[in-house]
Amino acid sequence: MTKTALITGASRGLGLALARSLAGAGWNLVLTARGAGDLERAAAELGATAIPGDVTDPAHVRRLAAAAPSLDLLVNNASDLGVTPLPPLADYPPAAFRALLETNVTAPLTLVQATLPALRASGGAIVNVTSDAATGAYEGWGGYGATKAALEQLSNVLAAEEPGVRVWWVDPGEMNTRMLAAAVGAEEAASAADPAKVAAALYDLIASRPAGGRVSLQ
Repeated sequence: MTKTALITGASRGLGLALARSLAGAGWNLVLTARGAGDLERAAAELGATAIPGDVTDPAHVRRLAAAAPSLDLLVNNASDLGVTPLPPLADYPPAAFRALLETNVTAPLTLVQATLPALRASGGAIVNVTSDAATGAYEGWGGYGATKAALEQLSNVLAAEEPGVRVWWVDPGEMNTRMLAAAVGAEEAASAADPAKVAAALYDLIASRPAGGRVSLQ
C-alpha cells in the first residue's frame, strides 16, 4: 500500500529535499508552504498535491488534514526565524516573539492535533524539525531557540502520550538555506551542509523507524 506524507515548509530547503527522497521511494505527498509559486513547481516535479497557505491559519490546517484522511507521516518543517538581524533578548519585541511562538510551536501542535486520528490508525510517525539553538546558548538566537526548545518538550511529552505513533524531534544542524543566510549572511551559510544530504539522513530515520526521541542528523 502506498504511504502518504504531509510536509510543511515543503517549497525549498530541507522540506523540498525530503519530499524528493520520499517521492523517489514511491510515497504519496501532500505539500504545503506559504509561497504558492515555488510550492506548485515542487508539486509538479514530484507528482504531489500542493496546498499553499500559512500553517498558523486554523482553516488551512483543516484543509491539510482533510487532504490526507489516510496519513503515515507528518513532517512539521515550516518555521520562522523571527526578527532579523537577530537581536539580543533584551531588545526582542514581545509582539514579534508571540508571532514566532505561533508559527514554531502552536502551529505544529495544531497540525498534530488535526492529523492524530489518521496517524493513530496507521501507526504512523511525526517528525518535528528543531534546532541546536534549542539547547545551546547562542547570542542572538534566544527568540528562535526558545520556540524550538518548546517544540522539543512538546514532542517529548507527545511521544509519552502517544505510544502507538513514532515521534522524533530532529535537529538537522546548520544547512545552506535561505533562512540561515538571513541569520548569518550568504557567505557563511554557503559553508553549511547541503539540505539534500541532511534529507537523506532524515529519510533513513523514517525508513528504519527507531524508537521515538531526539535525533541529531549531523
